[in-house]
Amino acid sequence: MSIKSDKWIRRMSEEHDMLNPFEPGQVRHNEAGERLISYGTSSYGYDVRCSNEFKVFTNIHSATVDPKNFDENSFVDVKGDYCIIPPNSFALARTVEYFKIPRSVLTICLGKSTYARCGIIVNVTPLEPEWEGHVTLEFSNTTTLPAKIYANEGVAQMLFFESDEVCDTSYADRAGKYQGQTGVTLPKT
Repeated sequence: MSIKSDKWIRRMSEEHDMLNPFEPGQVRHNEAGERLISYGTSSYGYDVRCSNEFKVFTNIHSATVDPKNFDENSFVDVKGDYCIIPPNSFALARTVEYFKIPRSVLTICLGKSTYARCGIIVNVTPLEPEWEGHVTLEFSNTTTLPAKIYANEGVAQMLFFESDEVCDTSYADRAGKYQGQTGVTLPKT
């Protein structure tokens, strides 16, 4: 198994629609020349952007967090250029990019250091072979202060690992419950 390079990421995205929309280089400034948290292709990964759709956790109903029976009323929907996460809370968002993972590839996501150095942790489970969809991102604010997440800027890096043999059963083969997800997707059982 080996990590895939920028050349491979460009080829798979341009010829096989692995990432859409796709940025072949690193974007560090917007059209007005203002600095962004970078996104796009890096040496051995791809920095994804956060969309402008957020679900911010709130406990106004004093619900119990139960992954088998999650109360959708535990979230407040926010749409905008940024999202403020309350202290010691979290928010869900999604990537701008839609992924189509090849059958021989496993994709791992790591948060960008810009957010990590502010106490904001990004969590995403691995993208399995032949999974496709918008990636749901979880942002944990580990601080005692409100934290800001920017839409349409880089939030996490995807690393692509190709196996030396193709798996017997892919995520698509077993009809995984998050296959083809669009928008911010809440827990399913």
